[in-house]
Amino acid sequence: MSEKIAVIGSNSFSGSWFCAHALEQGLDVLGLSRSPELGKAFLPYQWTKAVKGKFTFRQLDLNKHTREIASAIGDFHPDYVINFAAQGMVAQSWEHPTHWYQTNVVANVALHDELRKFSWLKKYVHVSTPEVYGSTSGTITEDSPYNPSTPYAASRAACDLHLRTFFQRYKFPWTFTRSANVYGPGQQLYRIIPRTVLFIKLGKRLPLHGGGHSVRSFIHIRDVADATLRVARQGVPGAGYHLSTDRFVSIRELVEMICAKLGVNFAEVVDVVDDRPGKDAAYLLDSTRARSTLGWREHVSLEEGIAETVRWVDEYIDYLKAQPHDYIHQP
Repeated sequence: MSEKIAVIGSNSFSGSWFCAHALEQGLDVLGLSRSPELGKAFLPYQWTKAVKGKFTFRQLDLNKHTREIASAIGDFHPDYVINFAAQGMVAQSWEHPTHWYQTNVVANVALHDELRKFSWLKKYVHVSTPEVYGSTSGTITEDSPYNPSTPYAASRAACDLHLRTFFQRYKFPWTFTRSANVYGPGQQLYRIIPRTVLFIKLGKRLPLHGGGHSVRSFIHIRDVADATLRVARQGVPGAGYHLSTDRFVSIRELVEMICAKLGVNFAEVVDVVDDRPGKDAAYLLDSTRARSTLGWREHVSLEEGIAETVRWVDEYIDYLKAQPHDYIHQP
């Protein structure tokens, strides 16, 4: 029998790509998401030929259907559960902080209290964020102290701490991942790489917060999906894994790379605007643990990933230009 895996947040960018990767690896996949399945442009698991008979989708909301989600997982009886579901925007978390705490803490705690009862579950992978560390200097390991600077970051840190208690009390077999900035085809249009490409293609000027001086590592989602499955299969319960490249660039340098790729002048397509409140200047992740214990490494360079994303925009541009280009909050 093939391995089974349940993916919460399967319609998210990272969740959908992970479903695609798991299907390509021969796993049976149960996808769970509060939103209906979107257009094909945003669902990489529909791009693979391995879907037929291997993928089941259930539309269930983590905030409303905890027991139904637990029941669906119990009936499916997966080896692993991966949770990508979260309120994930930084700036907007200041506007409705209770929504972030409700989803990222309260709803997740309720879910974990159900999952811990499944004694057959081999591993629960909680997809966290480096935002919990706040702005840092130098590279940081998985054991670095928390210093959240936004409601979003604080809500994710709170859930991580809660999971520690469940490991100590119940030996709940959880582990976490924290990734650098993920990107690739199919990403939401308000994210910096697809947004920059699409705005240039449509002749729109791109607002660049704070001049783009924040420093980040950008990692292709295909490499993250590969690492996440490795964490599910090989990760040590109670431990975490950073996923990052060793290449760090400023947001401005990234946008300049995209402009060069598309043959446009940076100054002619970009407007510098005020920075977002609480935005961290840098978080540079040390991914030694994942590399040394999981046998993982990245394969897609930033240049290759940008070119792939450009091709995705070109392929679906008629559809994409009709979609919202800004984040729309849903409680």
